[in-house]
Amino acid sequence: MQAATRSRLTLICILITILLDMIGVGIIVPVLPELLEELTGGSVAEAAVIGGYLVFVYAVMQFVFSPVLGNLSDRFGRRPVLLASLMGLTFDYLMMAIAPFVWYIFISRIVAGIAGAALATATAYMADITPPHKRTHRFGLIGAAFGLGFIIGPVIGGELGEFGPRVPFFAAAGLAFANFLFGLLVLPESLPKTRRRKFDIRRANPLGAVLALKKYPSVLWLLGVLFFFQLSAQALPTVFSYFTVEVFNFTSSTIGRTLGAFGLGFAISQALLAGPMSRGLGEPAVAMIGLLAAITAFAGVAFANEVFYLYLFIMVGTVSGLAPPAINGVLSRQVPDNSQGELQGAVNAASSLATMLGPLAATQIFSYYTSSPGTRDYFPGAPFIAASASVVAALLLFAFTAWRFELGRRPSIADNPQAPEMPPPGQVRIAPLEDEPDNDPPRN
Repeated sequence: MQAATRSRLTLICILITILLDMIGVGIIVPVLPELLEELTGGSVAEAAVIGGYLVFVYAVMQFVFSPVLGNLSDRFGRRPVLLASLMGLTFDYLMMAIAPFVWYIFISRIVAGIAGAALATATAYMADITPPHKRTHRFGLIGAAFGLGFIIGPVIGGELGEFGPRVPFFAAAGLAFANFLFGLLVLPESLPKTRRRKFDIRRANPLGAVLALKKYPSVLWLLGVLFFFQLSAQALPTVFSYFTVEVFNFTSSTIGRTLGAFGLGFAISQALLAGPMSRGLGEPAVAMIGLLAAITAFAGVAFANEVFYLYLFIMVGTVSGLAPPAINGVLSRQVPDNSQGELQGAVNAASSLATMLGPLAATQIFSYYTSSPGTRDYFPGAPFIAASASVVAALLLFAFTAWRFELGRRPSIADNPQAPEMPPPGQVRIAPLEDEPDNDPPRN
């Protein structure tokens, strides 16, 4: 009981860390357009373009450094990497709060991109403390914490934005630092020294992280699925604020409440539906349901000309939250336990590559189709049509991968601590996160 209680507290600690991190991210979303307009004196379309470049810079740093941090977490443990990330985010938000020029914000985004491995490291942390066949449910909890952050964060940011566009950034910096202190005092290390592996610089780069996993062919295909899904997902945080200002004249407060409503549905979908549906239908089927919901939601938002329809399709979009934990659950079962950090580094690298391309494409498309109001080319919803097409590509690729590698029936290798070319690391298992013994057979 004592070990189970300790494991449960560890689970709560890592979820709180993710929640606080995403609240900090969500706080700044509603006010970023206003801050960029203040610094540049330009239009909404021009602010959207700059916002796209900011996300691009952040994503480049994530793409380059995420595999490094993932491999470092496999060598030195998850805790120090996570703490360093949180300190970097604190510095980032402070710089954005005091920025007198746009280039200040670019510098802060570079720092945040280098340090921003909190979510990937937390996912590897969760894989460390969770039995393989329970990981879809646990990854669903991560998604729920992520969603809750987008319930609380944008609402707080939108309300604080009424006092000025910089106020939410100070609040985000305070939250990031509080998160650092919380992790420093409460969060234990999840990866024992007996389960760590040597740091290899050849594997600590975006290409190396992917090539190191080529011995597991299904992983490369699933990384492609995540790439296309993440490419489409950039439309919501990147252009939603600009889109609703342009089409519906939303204020920062209204943007925050709308994103908060989306976060609520997203959290409910992942926390209450992902695990039970995966046990009943299997992870591949649940992933495809989530992808279909995303296709429908993006296309619907693109053509929404009334607030009612906007909210209707945002509600449909919350079901897309089923896809990430199901895909991550499948992925985590394709590699051994001592490569989970490397896997999450590769996942984050694929996501970062999508984040490099997605925001630039979305903001450029938005700017092009909103620069001439009243003409035939005027169509603010164009970025969401492109996002819907990207999810179609993800769905087709996932369906092929599930059929080609029999993902619904393929046995897990995640409970085997030995990679094919590695000596046994003398792994010591951590107690599962249940009070009672787990009598359910693993899903193959």
